[in-house]
Amino acid sequence: MAESTPSQPEGAVFQTRPDRQLVTDWVYEEIRGAIVDLRLQPGAPLREAAIATQLGVSKTPVREALGRLEQEGLVEATSFKGAVVSDYSERDLEEIYELRELLEGAAARAAATDANEETLAALHGVIDRSRAARDAGDLAGLADLLGRFDQIVFEQVANVRIRGLIETLRAHLTRIGKLTEEIPGRVEASVEEHAAIVDAIARGDADEAERAIRSHIASVRGDQLAGMRPPGEADR
Repeated sequence: MAESTPSQPEGAVFQTRPDRQLVTDWVYEEIRGAIVDLRLQPGAPLREAAIATQLGVSKTPVREALGRLEQEGLVEATSFKGAVVSDYSERDLEEIYELRELLEGAAARAAATDANEETLAALHGVIDRSRAARDAGDLAGLADLLGRFDQIVFEQVANVRIRGLIETLRAHLTRIGKLTEEIPGRVEASVEEHAAIVDAIARGDADEAERAIRSHIASVRGDQLAGMRPPGEADR
């Protein structure tokens, strides 16, 4: 005789709460945006009750959002201050840029292999507009264009896990860039470095595209490490 299976009341195994999840996602995006844009500076305390009051939510979605941000390295839990906005040591920067070389190198190779005519036209258009913005002294517009360049290249990566890692990394890179955006000549130099990447992609030369993007990243890393050091230590 077959053994009977106990009946399960509907909803007893899985209980979805889409409304709460939407709130948590919104709180996460709000806090993350404030950290990346430096409205919340490195070292700033992140008190659950205060954030919940400001956002008009309970402390639960704030706690969950802070946990996600801690996993991404944007928030740090301390024993004496609670959660704070994370900062970067030189070692942090070295590790972030090492990871950037690996991920963006893969993206450049994918673009050189798979980019279609529409993608190539978009990349060349970004370079043309970037040169015009550079010549006009429009550094804010130029920074936005270079960000658009990265987005187009990253979209060529088919591996969704690599793209997820790139997206997490970009939050750190955007914040680091804002912390060091006064470095003279850095954004302008990036224009021709990006142009070299596009040339390699257009030729379908995956090896050269990866080499060019790694060279660009090494150049940015050197400038940003120097820019974050105290005066007199930049050349060490």
